[in-house]
Amino acid sequence: MISLAKIFGKSDRFFELLDASARASYQSIEALERVLGQADGQVSLAELSVTRRNEKKIAEQISEELVNTFVTTLDREDIESLSRALYRIPKTVEKFGERFDIMHQHVCAADFAPQMSIAKEAATVVCRMVAMISKSPKLEDVKYQNDQLQELEGRADQLVLGYLKEIYSGRVEPIKAMAMRDLYDLLEKVIDRCRDAGNVVTQIVLKNS
Repeated sequence: MISLAKIFGKSDRFFELLDASARASYQSIEALERVLGQADGQVSLAELSVTRRNEKKIAEQISEELVNTFVTTLDREDIESLSRALYRIPKTVEKFGERFDIMHQHVCAADFAPQMSIAKEAATVVCRMVAMISKSPKLEDVKYQNDQLQELEGRADQLVLGYLKEIYSGRVEPIKAMAMRDLYDLLEKVIDRCRDAGNVVTQIVLKNS
């Protein structure tokens, strides 16, 4: 496989920034977990906003580096694509937090624990995959990690199906059912965003293998 370090040239700045972006995405999910753990009528979205802004700042730094750095062989579009995919994770997390702030009196935070566990695991895999890029990984190793993301997404889909059966059973009050459906869908999107980032990493490695 062509060394990605050589592709990027002498600077490791892109690797550092992409790693930082992946970690910020994971931290946003950790922050959401704390919000849900403290949802006793007082919901603070400040930490979610901070993690999303941090991710945006990193994305802007990546864009600046692309302007100022000569990149060969590896398409700059791939770097931009991965940066965008990573940014969408905390952006979706913050959107969930905003909706939860509006609806928290109608739902129980503990109901989202299974999905949150999957989201954290998926973000961990994304961090691992992004960190692999600079090490010229074997394609099969990256595919193994990506397969884990696909499996996690499948588990999340099964959870949502179970939730929908409960929501439409007729035993849930209409306003609560609407709130639960909206929030479950948003958490599923968080996991989907992690999958998307993993797919971009796999495509980058495949292109340069």
